Amino acid sequence: MISILNPIRKLFPSVERIPPGVYHYQAPPDDPRNYRLHLRVENDGRGILIVNASTVLHLNETATEYAYYFVENQPLDTVVRQMTRRYRVEPAQARADYLDFTERVLTLIEVPDLDPVTFLDFSRQEPYSTRISAPYRLDCALTYRLPPHADPAAAPTKRVERELSTAEWISILEKVWQAGVPQVIFTGGEPTLRDDLPELIAHAEKLGQVSGLLTDGRRLLEPGYLDNLLGTGLDHIMILLDPENESSWAAIQVPLPEDIYLVVHHTLKDADLEKARRVIDRLAEAGVQAVSLSISDPALKDSLAAVADYAANRHLSLVWDIPVPYSSFNPINLELKNSEIVEGAGRAWLYVEPDGDVIPTQGASQVLGNLSSEAWNKIWSSAKSR
Repeated sequence: MISILNPIRKLFPSVERIPPGVYHYQAPPDDPRNYRLHLRVENDGRGILIVNASTVLHLNETATEYAYYFVENQPLDTVVRQMTRRYRVEPAQARADYLDFTERVLTLIEVPDLDPVTFLDFSRQEPYSTRISAPYRLDCALTYRLPPHADPAAAPTKRVERELSTAEWISILEKVWQAGVPQVIFTGGEPTLRDDLPELIAHAEKLGQVSGLLTDGRRLLEPGYLDNLLGTGLDHIMILLDPENESSWAAIQVPLPEDIYLVVHHTLKDADLEKARRVIDRLAEAGVQAVSLSISDPALKDSLAAVADYAANRHLSLVWDIPVPYSSFNPINLELKNSEIVEGAGRAWLYVEPDGDVIPTQGASQVLGNLSSEAWNKIWSSAKSR
């Protein structure tokens, strides 16, 4: 599709882009797929399409234009006329391209348990490489409290004097949704220690946001707890694996049979590759399909690459940009101590601490503002000016 249309765009650079903004579509009641779509069009013509508040599709310019016609429920003949008029392509080619795009999207709608973030770029584009009107994701640290079994040093509590109330978090969710942020991840500390977590997930679902949870998984062992979260609209979970603790392995088993995207995070703390491979083997044999990997020491980078290759050979998808909880062993924090910037931090995603302070990414020291008390535009301007 793009191999045909991209050269045409170069020949006709004056073609007016789709107006920036957010567009919505809800399937009619008689459609058994019962899907809904949210499209955010950027100033440069690229966009993101949110499918059923559970999957974010990153689109290049041509795909965004087709998504716009799709969300606006334009008849096929109208789309063909628009494309032939705007780009002087043959009607048969325009028809085939649009049908190809819609078929891909409808296939995603009908496939359960999708990756929460998908790059639907028919021509290659580096993730997070362009200027955007709002971040793709907000990481919400609801609390820095930890369960009794956790290391007390595993969360930065020195700068946080209080936790936001339920109403304050709801206000933040509404503020960033209006700004065009399509995805939130509830993290901590241990976010399941907040009794209002189901209420916050439900509110994100009501708005149309994709919502994720980053947890040690222990509360998932409580009867009915996961069912409660799923009933509120939770879209994906990352469980932080403690491979030496069988209750951590038991927690992984709870969401596996459910219709929810699951990632298991494993931190390598030594160079014992055989031990790491045994962990990967056990995850694969349990039915886990996606893993996130990190290291406790920069000196383990070679080991990390070897384990990542091994996981790929076991047909496990590698997730690289969902955050892991703050700790002195967090590789994100180690990179920041070396004055490096995590790709996408402060642009593609922002991190909100329990008191509402916004920082580029977890572990960063620069405060961009407070989402509970300051306007979104002021905070986003601070982020973009870094």
